[in-house]
Amino acid sequence: MVAVPENHAEFKTQLEKKLFNIYSELIGGCVSRYTGAVCKLCRREGTKLFLKGEKCFSKCILDKRKEIPGQHGKGRFNRKQSEYAKRLREKQKLRRMIGISEKPFRHNFELAARQKGLTGENLLLLLETRLDNVTQRLGFTISKVAARQMVLHGHILVNGKSVNIPSFRVKPGDQVVLKESSRNNPVFKRWWEQTHQNLTLPSWLESNTADYSGKIKNLPSRAEMSFPVNEQLIVELYSK
Repeated sequence: MVAVPENHAEFKTQLEKKLFNIYSELIGGCVSRYTGAVCKLCRREGTKLFLKGEKCFSKCILDKRKEIPGQHGKGRFNRKQSEYAKRLREKQKLRRMIGISEKPFRHNFELAARQKGLTGENLLLLLETRLDNVTQRLGFTISKVAARQMVLHGHILVNGKSVNIPSFRVKPGDQVVLKESSRNNPVFKRWWEQTHQNLTLPSWLESNTADYSGKIKNLPSRAEMSFPVNEQLIVELYSK
């Protein structure tokens, strides 16, 4: 028997919180997201994370301010890092590139560690084949943040079925298509045309400009993955 509080509103609030937590676990933590200034994240990691699309190429904050954000950040950029700090920063850089919180990131690492092969490459493969990442790489959007919103709002079809889970992993042979009713959206049209003017797709992806669609031909190799990180440092961090 489940004890139901006398206050119906209180019971409803508790139930909503539990359902929210269960939903968050099922979709890989995509409910939790960073809502602060993303340019600060690039400054903290000391490199471009490409979180704001075209602005990262035209008006990047790192061209003007390279110091670490915060009251005591000035002068710390060139300070010698400890071995632990190097590994931590590499993990944070990758986590912020893909845009997930620590718990689902650690979950992906544990999945990668149980698979055959190199744990670091397995981790990058799991992140590379997420639906939000593939949506951005196919040119549907100009940033991963926009790709996540597009998937969450149900604008993307996988093999003819609507998928609104950003952490959904695509497989070779899957077709990723923009929903027909969403093709008249002027923002989506502009993004598609803008990205395909100079888009160079990796060999594991195929795009059909006329049909607003793309196909996963095979799994990517390490050289074709979009994360410029040293994955071995992340493995060493979590292996301690």
